[in-house]
Amino acid sequence: MTNIEELKEKAKVGWASFISFEALTSTAAPKLVQFSGATGGMRLLDVACGTGVVALTASRQGMEVEGIDLTPELINRANENSKIMGLKAKFVEGDAEFLPYKENYFDIILSQYGHMFAPRPSIVVKELARVLKPGGILAFSTWPKELFMGKFFKLIESFSQPLSPEVSSPVLWGDMAVIEDRLKDHFDQIEFGRDTMFAPTMSPAHMLKLFEKNAGPLANLVKGLADDPTKLSDLRNAALVLIEKFFSNNFLRQDFLMTRCVKKT
Repeated sequence: MTNIEELKEKAKVGWASFISFEALTSTAAPKLVQFSGATGGMRLLDVACGTGVVALTASRQGMEVEGIDLTPELINRANENSKIMGLKAKFVEGDAEFLPYKENYFDIILSQYGHMFAPRPSIVVKELARVLKPGGILAFSTWPKELFMGKFFKLIESFSQPLSPEVSSPVLWGDMAVIEDRLKDHFDQIEFGRDTMFAPTMSPAHMLKLFEKNAGPLANLVKGLADDPTKLSDLRNAALVLIEKFFSNNFLRQDFLMTRCVKKT
């Protein structure tokens, strides 16, 4: 198994319990759909769709939607959500770096905190451009590197083994200059927007427990540090300090960055 394959297998397992964050991320989904300019009748793909919150939000507005995610448990939940809502949507297990769709197929592609975890950005961007129609819209939400979630994932990286040379940090998807550079060969009309999720929690310690159990990269790291209690304690202490900076009135503030662009014709 290559480094890339091993990384993806760990991600698949680590994100399996993300369902617990479904209600929270569903509050941000309408904001991305609205920011993207998606309208009824469009053929839409939700990349790294998780439990389908973005796709199903769009489906409710009359779009023909499909979703793809690496983790089978999340795809199962997305299909369940579709049935609960009485919507038509197609969700499949698959890899953002190898999208199983023909060229120029979708009118619009969205990704909410998803494609950013694919290890090779250049491959992901080429795939997104390949399956999107010329003049089609790509829009996604990521975490600004200078705010909570960007700092959170950077903290995880600082306690983890160094990334392989061919792997890029997901934190870089929160840098507007990096985003523009990655998109420029295939997309233009790049624009940005910002918004905020407020995660309800009784305390920073409660939120840390939730992250340790359900946030893929941290869940995997905690398991990996089981035999190193000192380092694990240091990680938890640092994470609590960070959470406390963005915690107020029983909410954790999570600011996100939205990007919208158009495939070159």
